[in-house]
Amino acid sequence: MALTAHLLRLRLLPPLLVVVSLTAAPRRADAWGKQGHIIVCKITEKYLSEKAAAAVQELLPESAGGELSTVCPWADEVRFRYYWSRALHYANTPQVCNFKYSRDCHNSRHQQGMCVVGAINNYTDQLYSYGDSKSSYNLTESLMFLAHFVGDVHQPLHVGYEEDEGGNTIKVHWYRRKENLHHVWDNSIIETAMKDFYNRSLDTMVEALKMNLTDGWSDDISHWENCANKKATCANDYAIESIHLSCNYAYKDVEQDITLGDDYFFSRYPIVEKRLAQAGIRLALILNQIFGKDKPDGNAIPLQVQ
Repeated sequence: MALTAHLLRLRLLPPLLVVVSLTAAPRRADAWGKQGHIIVCKITEKYLSEKAAAAVQELLPESAGGELSTVCPWADEVRFRYYWSRALHYANTPQVCNFKYSRDCHNSRHQQGMCVVGAINNYTDQLYSYGDSKSSYNLTESLMFLAHFVGDVHQPLHVGYEEDEGGNTIKVHWYRRKENLHHVWDNSIIETAMKDFYNRSLDTMVEALKMNLTDGWSDDISHWENCANKKATCANDYAIESIHLSCNYAYKDVEQDITLGDDYFFSRYPIVEKRLAQAGIRLALILNQIFGKDKPDGNAIPLQVQ
């Protein structure tokens, strides 16, 4: 499933023309902070099949140094140059705890498909043209957008309430620091965990998550992989998961100017941790499906579409 024909045309226009056409898009905070996106893609790298890993290597820009994780924050870095892409980082619901594509997947101009779910499906569809000499897509950008947006859809507040812009307008104190609720979920929970548990080391945190994937979460992985759509994605399902988590955890017991501390952190960090792991596994699932079904290397868990 792809975005609307309108969006597909925009993808082929020069950036300046695109900026002019969609300048009504609202400002939003970043998605998972840079660290969160790097974590997602470091997990993905471990679970790529040989064919998928080779295709990814071929598509990565030289600046990536051969690592997908290096470019996973890229879509946040180009939001001001590709202004049309800002709406693709999230989806909003009308203050309800469910996501419906037909109702919720649009931008501020009500152009359908312009949300994180539509974006994932669109860039997945573009990447299926890999190897086709007639493809008109910039598949390097398609890969970098896809990797980023799969991370985004797993951040609960990227499928939040329209009224508060996914928690962006809810002002809170994270311990002693003044922030908004969205930023807490993008950055602060991860930063606090790295400081308190992992000696401020991103690599140590990644290794801990990988260990959980082969141990504590090993029985859950087959469920995370379960996707009935054999060509596109299950991004719609991931958005439904996120709005449920937003209602039951992110928004729960939060009000304007509240101070969030240990109680909130220790009860919410397991959600963040699992969503990062799920995003990494599911991005690998999508890339393996696009680029080839050969078995991953000996260190990887096979990912299969049910």
